[in-house]
Amino acid sequence: MKEKVVFHREYPIHLSDTVGVTTQYQRLHAHDALEINMIKSGTGYYIINGVTYDFEAGDIVLIHSGALHCAYEKEGLVMQVITFDAAWFMGSQRSDPDILSPFKEMGVYFTHVLDRDHPRLPELRGLLLSLQEEHDAARPSYVSVVYAYMLQFFVQVNRHFRRENVEPAAGSVSVAQLEKVRLVIGAMEERPAHAWTLEELSALAYLSPSRFSDVFRRAVGVSPLTYLIQIRLENAYHLLETSDLKIVDIAMECGFRTLSNFNRLFKRHIGTEPRLIRGKINACCSKIVPVSDHFGGVEEVGSK
Repeated sequence: MKEKVVFHREYPIHLSDTVGVTTQYQRLHAHDALEINMIKSGTGYYIINGVTYDFEAGDIVLIHSGALHCAYEKEGLVMQVITFDAAWFMGSQRSDPDILSPFKEMGVYFTHVLDRDHPRLPELRGLLLSLQEEHDAARPSYVSVVYAYMLQFFVQVNRHFRRENVEPAAGSVSVAQLEKVRLVIGAMEERPAHAWTLEELSALAYLSPSRFSDVFRRAVGVSPLTYLIQIRLENAYHLLETSDLKIVDIAMECGFRTLSNFNRLFKRHIGTEPRLIRGKINACCSKIVPVSDHFGGVEEVGSK
């Protein structure tokens, strides 16, 4: 779940708009990059280090490196996502050691979701939109312009959004509990076809089933078995795209006990039938839409 983001050496930044939330971002994960999100439209919520943060159009969200997080859409979400390498600003840190304080001091003097009522927030939105326009246009010296907009953004957050009394969020999940959840998810991802029971998963975390379920749900946003179904369906979609295995064999390989159960869950969560995905591939009549574009929020279901 700990990801290493690969950047271009001369321009270590990724910037794009996302529509909805892909399965990649629904999975609890951490990465070594810093992240800025601006909500262009719609609503949803982040779970960051076990704390839930609702967001809406106009909000700006900061995520520091190493933070365990996942996101879910509520309705009509379009989000600008910027990830970048902190080392890009190493020179600036020598002249201004506080330039990346909003990330380094997250939870102490800064909050993940910037104050949506702050009069300076529209200025930050304007900087991010101008930054994106430069990035997309790629005119001469655009790298320097994007860098300059990033510096302006950090300065404004430092000056105007620093708080002296950031209180720990109620109901937060401890670092030790997050590590246990990370361990269990790693086991699920390594052996998705295993017939996991709640008792087996909770034993990996040395917690009772009820306690484990509560911690997992607060950290990830869904129950352990629902999360397992999400992993299995994503693997199944990948095999439908890339292999010539029979659909029944894909279902068995991904941990579904019967073909009917697999078809039912696939249709419920992805919105179409497995045979139709396979039909598109065999006919080569259209570009396959990735599973990430089909998944919305994962509905709570049993593991049958």
